[in-house]
Amino acid sequence: MAFWLRRLGLHFRPHLGRRMESFLGGVLLILWLQVDWVKSQKIEQNSEALNIQEGKTATLTCNYTNYSPAYLQWYRQDPGRGPVFLLLIRENEKEKRKERLKVTFDTTLKQGVFHITASQPADSATYLCALD
Repeated sequence: MAFWLRRLGLHFRPHLGRRMESFLGGVLLILWLQVDWVKSQKIEQNSEALNIQEGKTATLTCNYTNYSPAYLQWYRQDPGRGPVFLLLIRENEKEKRKERLKVTFDTTLKQGVFHITASQPADSATYLCALD
């Protein structure tokens, strides 16, 4: 099993801090080195960070190329903590919901989209998409 993570930051404040950025960069580098065949895989996000107003819907996009994943997972990581699993969506599912969270997975567009409705300051975190 191999998967590729891409971090997507959702912020209600300017940044998470250099220590967190360094930690996440190290984790992504280790994954890249361990999963040799994924080197040609390209994952893009809609933006490095997303600043939104409280109560609005936050939308994070994970685009990929050169790969046909069976499923896409989303994780949340708070500063100083490990990633926490949020949702998994399979390639044959169009949409999945859990409380205020909604994810869509379009293998034709090669895109996964993560929505948080009625966003709150407590939603500030780094969000990770993982493909497998």
